[in-house]
Amino acid sequence: MSTLPAPASEALQAFQQAAGWEQRARLLMQWGDRLEPLSELERNEDNQVAGCESRLWLIGERQGDRWHFRGTSEARLLRGLLAVLLVRVNGLDATELQRLDVVQWFEQLGLSRQLSPSRSNGMNAVLARMRELSRHTP
Repeated sequence: MSTLPAPASEALQAFQQAAGWEQRARLLMQWGDRLEPLSELERNEDNQVAGCESRLWLIGERQGDRWHFRGTSEARLLRGLLAVLLVRVNGLDATELQRLDVVQWFEQLGLSRQLSPSRSNGMNAVLARMRELSRHTP
């Protein structure tokens, strides 16, 4: 897990070059616009992540022994946080997903100090849902 996937390296470089919270917030909005769209049918109760203040949907698909997640939220900032989380987790296997330290990832991006407790809890709920999906999908 020492090597970051290319999209995660790109995100890390972009966020580390940002000069302050305003630039990081703008970057988050831009990254949120990159999310793969979910259809209206995919935005259902089964795919909704509990523990987020705003509604957020997450879909996990296993590709071989690796995982690929897609998701979206009604909240623009949350979409950005989700996008930078997805670039970090997509392509991991179930074991790597279980070990991922999401707090450390957001610290590396320079976002942890600006995360409200509810947003932080929301991102932890998303990661918990990813881990749950990876454990229970054959």
